[in-house]
Amino acid sequence: MIELGIVALMTFFVTIGPVDVAVVFAILSRDVDSVQRRAMAIRGALAATVILLLFALVGEAVLSLLGISLAALYTAGGILLLLIGIDMVFARSSGGVSATEAETREARMRKDLSIFPLATPLLAGPGAMGAAILMMSRAEGEWGAQLVVIGALLAVMLLALVCLLVAAHLQRWLGVTGGHVLTRVLGVLLSALAVQFIFDGLQRSGLLSG
Repeated sequence: MIELGIVALMTFFVTIGPVDVAVVFAILSRDVDSVQRRAMAIRGALAATVILLLFALVGEAVLSLLGISLAALYTAGGILLLLIGIDMVFARSSGGVSATEAETREARMRKDLSIFPLATPLLAGPGAMGAAILMMSRAEGEWGAQLVVIGALLAVMLLALVCLLVAAHLQRWLGVTGGHVLTRVLGVLLSALAVQFIFDGLQRSGLLSG
């Protein structure tokens, strides 16, 4: 349980990226007054939480209906997370855990950033959605383990909300260099975890047996 909780916390922290999202949010909302910025942060965090909880609770069932095995889920999820981790190590922007350049340009024209791009794709992006399904599948249908995963998800989302509320201060404190250093370190950890997911998927498929 403890090991699962630690892995879930690290996976959600890296794929959701509370600090990175807060810095982007601070840039996009720099012309918005503090009251409206706080309201957008709360709405965005709540919407992203609902989205990720839905993926965590029913994502695996939907995949089962489509005939997708756990082995395939582990392998595909691991590959997705590995690609995201590589982008993070090289400080490249991708649509996995952040908004693309086109999405960012569109966001600058919007007055309300809470749903797009804050809730999705910044907080609840493809990487976080995949991680939610993947971590729930690791719980193996045990209620206690599933509660640990959901608790880890809620803890990271709470941290994300706090980071969003102090986004302007985080941006000034970290700066561009500090943000890239943090992203690269987390990218290395995510890449290692992703490779382990791929190994687990291959083992479940029977390809590595014998």
